[in-house]
Amino acid sequence: VPRGRCSEECLPGFRKSVREGYHPCCYNCAPCSEGEISNHSDSELCKKCPENEWPNKAKNTCIDKVNEYLSYKEDILVLLFSITSVIFATTSLLILGLFFLLRRTPIVRANNRNLSFILLFSLILSFLSVFLFLGRPVDITCMLQQVIFGVPFTISASSILAKTIMVFIAFKATRPGSSCRKWVGVKLPNTVMLFCSSIQVMNCILWLSISPPFQEYDMDSYPGKVIIRCNEGSVIGFYSMLGYMGFLAAVSFVLAFMVRTLPDSFNEAKYITFSMLVFCSVWIAMIPAYLSTRGKYMVAVEIFAILTSSAGILLCMFSPKLYIILLKPELNTRGTMLGKRLL
Repeated sequence: VPRGRCSEECLPGFRKSVREGYHPCCYNCAPCSEGEISNHSDSELCKKCPENEWPNKAKNTCIDKVNEYLSYKEDILVLLFSITSVIFATTSLLILGLFFLLRRTPIVRANNRNLSFILLFSLILSFLSVFLFLGRPVDITCMLQQVIFGVPFTISASSILAKTIMVFIAFKATRPGSSCRKWVGVKLPNTVMLFCSSIQVMNCILWLSISPPFQEYDMDSYPGKVIIRCNEGSVIGFYSMLGYMGFLAAVSFVLAFMVRTLPDSFNEAKYITFSMLVFCSVWIAMIPAYLSTRGKYMVAVEIFAILTSSAGILLCMFSPKLYIILLKPELNTRGTMLGKRLL
């Protein structure tokens, strides 16, 4: 075959392209486009790789795409999240054990100790739910991760709401002739917690029944990568779950803020206000960050929000009580809890 002296041989990874104004035997060598290869010299055209493969650097052969997810073997983030989750879950468990041993003391009995036990147990589940988001996702973990995260979180928010309502009612009940005295007791907060939690449980059951989350292979977001992730299934179900938790947190924050200046020496409303402020701030910041990221970093954003908001509730709600139990045991009396003005 005659060869023009005006052109060099096009190597694999390149194709011939027309050189304007020259004889047809004169041509340029253009690199193959993204996702295409040529595996022999002087190729007229490049061919596209299969959907699950991608060109190598030389663009002369197709290789398997890289699978991307939060891997235990490759990502330092997984190790960081795992250690943080275990530390906070263990801390919550130790606090639960300490509170159970001291369950008859005034500081633990203040504002319904049963709700405190339920809150601590739900925080333990929230911290441990992080492990469902780590590793290669499959259909069963995709279904479980949002439910195991959403229901305990809702129980936490419902318990805090019940505590807030009791603080509010207890303050109103101290006024002479108040009709709120009949509501003081354990039935109302338990009812509030069970009712609010059952709504979220029904929401999750409906979500899983109609359009549950499932494993998805995203081959288009990043060149050369297959992002293995969980598709939420019903977007309405996912954001309804988050929105309901946010609603409970917002109501708790408003009520606690209204009664934050009560005359008690130990006013739990102040700590509820701080914990709900942390909770709301984290999740409000999380939503735009979650929507603007892709792949494993989207999962990392949600894990960070779970750990941060759970840790905020744990520290704000229980560190003041731990301070009195461990460092100021002389203040752990009924008189100190009520305060001089109410006495």
